[in-house]
Amino acid sequence: MEKAKIDRINALAKKAREEGLTDDEIVERDALRKEYLAAVRANLKSTLDSIEIKNKGE
Repeated sequence: MEKAKIDRINALAKKAREEGLTDDEIVERDALRKEYLAAVRANLKSTLDSIEIKNKGE
């Protein structure tokens, strides 16, 4: 995920805490969060798929 999108997620989170979000901003935030979570899950899956388990003595 691009740094600009992560920065936007953080900006929206800060604004939500301080003054609240408009309906359009809530929709944008939710879409960005879904995209971020998908990227994190894909990265984790890739990492787990590349793990090779080796048992000592085999």
